[in-house]
Amino acid sequence: MAAAKPRLHELYISKVVPALRKEFSYKNPMAVPKVEKVTLNIGLGEATQNAKLMDGAVNELTQISGQRPVITKATKSIAAFKLREGMPIGCMVTLRGSRMYEFLDRLFNVSLPRVRDFRGVSGKAFDGRGNYTLGLKEQLIFPEIDYNKVEKTKGMNICITTTARTDSEAMSLLKLMGMPFRQPGS
Repeated sequence: MAAAKPRLHELYISKVVPALRKEFSYKNPMAVPKVEKVTLNIGLGEATQNAKLMDGAVNELTQISGQRPVITKATKSIAAFKLREGMPIGCMVTLRGSRMYEFLDRLFNVSLPRVRDFRGVSGKAFDGRGNYTLGLKEQLIFPEIDYNKVEKTKGMNICITTTARTDSEAMSLLKLMGMPFRQPGS
């Protein structure tokens, strides 16, 4: 028996694809943009002094994504930062498939609305090729994180990579999938 498709993937197939085909008049259904992958990244410059911070970041990223992160290491030495080549300075995870859809569903509907004074995400964080990057100031907005076990609040970057060719196509895709963009003028 096949596993059930995530709720957001069902929404993409049933509502988003027909709406995008109508809006941008795609002839081929395979030309409709889709979310390719989601990359979560935590940069920890302070891990050069305190190695325990890295363990906490890895555990938290594992809880948030449901997947074990890769530890990123410095590529070159910088004396001013007391950084040597090969030292661990962050961790990252790349989500694809059903885990990606589950994460985006939780991000759009549960986590982002928990941000204090949340009015929506900026529509200006596209890179010109249809990819969106979102920076978070703290990991505590995710319900998986136990507030009592957090030593230090850490920010993270979330990069949503799409197959869209332009920013307007990607914005329509993410808006239809439920991403809460800020209203103009607010």
